[in-house]
Amino acid sequence: MPKFQSLAILGPTASGKSSLAIKIAKKINGEIIGLDSRQLYRFFEIGTAQPSKEQLKEINHYMIGCFDPYKSINAGENAKLTKKYIEKISYKGKVPIVCGGSGLYYRALTKGIFDQSSTSNKIRFRLDKEYQDNGPNELMRKLKKIDPEYSKLVHPNNKKRLIRALEVFEITGKPISEHFKNQSKNIDYDFYSVLISWNEKFLLSRIKHRVKKMLQNGWLDEVKNLMLNFEIDKIVPLDSLGYRDIIKYHNEEINLKDLEDKIILNTKQFSKKQLKWFRSEDINFTINIDENLELNEIANLIINKFQN
Repeated sequence: MPKFQSLAILGPTASGKSSLAIKIAKKINGEIIGLDSRQLYRFFEIGTAQPSKEQLKEINHYMIGCFDPYKSINAGENAKLTKKYIEKISYKGKVPIVCGGSGLYYRALTKGIFDQSSTSNKIRFRLDKEYQDNGPNELMRKLKKIDPEYSKLVHPNNKKRLIRALEVFEITGKPISEHFKNQSKNIDYDFYSVLISWNEKFLLSRIKHRVKKMLQNGWLDEVKNLMLNFEIDKIVPLDSLGYRDIIKYHNEEINLKDLEDKIILNTKQFSKKQLKWFRSEDINFTINIDENLELNEIANLIINKFQN
């Protein structure tokens, strides 16, 4: 039996985590649990790069496309659900494989959420209004002032995380990064964590290719359908990379070329923050990948580390 009960495949966007997790799952009789704050939602399949229908048929997946977009799921709730699926998969005699790019969700899963996790609807509503009225830059300026450490890990477009950090500070008087440092480990399962790290040049090439492909394969129509069928300002995952920019495209505020360039740039910046976050975690094995390594070779290398 492996020394560690569960495997975690972590990494930035466009790093090939989903395909790698499926390849590994086939080899070690595993099932996959998504660890992504946006892939949780229905109707966001293309823009959040959820595993394809074909991939979902290959291996059982959990926590993918399972919530309506009006529902808000915080990191603590996600951790509880993920642990239930880890238990379910383990009872079946299979290996749970957690796979995703949400550093906060991974931290909640492996270390728990800090005790002072109270909320204030009044504060949150005010901060949300500030975000809507003035955009993210003013709130990001506030965050940099009170918590420069955490501000380096949060993308301005991640409204939920940005507002939460400011809310916690107003309630507790302490920056959220300090709460994270003081949180106690609260985990019932052992993880062998693997960080997928690409050369920056190769990762940017993969990001460009994926963004172009997503735009060609229906992302514009996906957002159009959301605009037609939902109260757009009330949709929780709308702040996922690219969605608001595509709304501007549909409103003829930006052309297609500028749209593509902007999404690529924001995705590149976001991937850097993801890597920075994961490198601050306790990772068992970091694999530095270039285009010369084949998927099967990478999978075998990880399996060997996991099982020995």
